[in-house]
Amino acid sequence: MTVPTREKHDAERSAGTQGGPHLGALAVVSAALLVLGLAVSALIAKGTPFPSPFGEAAESLDHFRAHPWAARAGGLFQFASAVPLALYAATASARLHRLGVRAPGATIALAGGLLAAGGLLTSGLLQWSLSRPEVLGEPGVVRAVQYLAFLTGGPGHVVPLGLLLAGVAVPGLLAGLLPRPLAWTGLVIAALAELSTLTLLLDGAAVLLPIARFTGLAWLIAAGFLLPQRRPRRTGPASED
Repeated sequence: MTVPTREKHDAERSAGTQGGPHLGALAVVSAALLVLGLAVSALIAKGTPFPSPFGEAAESLDHFRAHPWAARAGGLFQFASAVPLALYAATASARLHRLGVRAPGATIALAGGLLAAGGLLTSGLLQWSLSRPEVLGEPGVVRAVQYLAFLTGGPGHVVPLGLLLAGVAVPGLLAGLLPRPLAWTGLVIAALAELSTLTLLLDGAAVLLPIARFTGLAWLIAAGFLLPQRRPRRTGPASED
C-alpha cells in the first residue's frame, strides 16, 4: 500500500525539521562541566594552583601526592565535558548538511569536533590516573602522565577545536547562516586555536591555549543559539557554500 503523495510529503518535511539536541544547550553543558571541574579541583586543593607541566617536576609530584582527589575530580569533569562537545559536532554537521551546505565545512566541523572531544576524553582519563597511588609512587611516571595530559587536553584539544569553529563559521559566513560579525569572530578564534600548535615548539605559546579554548566555547554557545533550523530566504544572488 502506497502512502498518498501529500501525506508522504508532509512526513518528509516533518522529518527534515528534526534538528536533534539543541546546539546552544550542548555547548553550555560542555562549558559548564569544564569550568565546574576547574572550580571543584581548586576547591579540593584549597586554592593551590594546578601545577604547570613547564614547572619543576618535584612541585608537580608534591601537588598530586597532596591532592589526589583534586586530580580525580578534575579528570572526571573534563571527561564528562567531552561528551556534549562530541554531540555538538555531530549535530552541527547534520544541521549544516540539512541547510544545504555541500562544501567540506560540515565534514571539517564533524572531524574537528570529534578530535577535540577525543583529546579532552584522553586528557581527563590521564588526569584521573594522577590520583592513583600506584602512579604517584613513580616520580618519572607522574611527570610523563602530566605531560600527556597537558598535550592531549592542550594543543591536542584546542587545535581540532579550531577546526570545529572554522567548519561552522565559514559556511555560516558564506551562506548567510550566521551574523557576519559572529562568523568573522569565529574565524579569528579558529586561527588562534591553530596557532596554539606553536606550543609544541615554544613554551610561551601555551598562553594561546586557554584564550582559544574559552573564547571558542563561548563562540560555540552563541553559534548554537543562532544557527537556524531552516535556511533563510535570500533575496539577492545565491552565495557559494
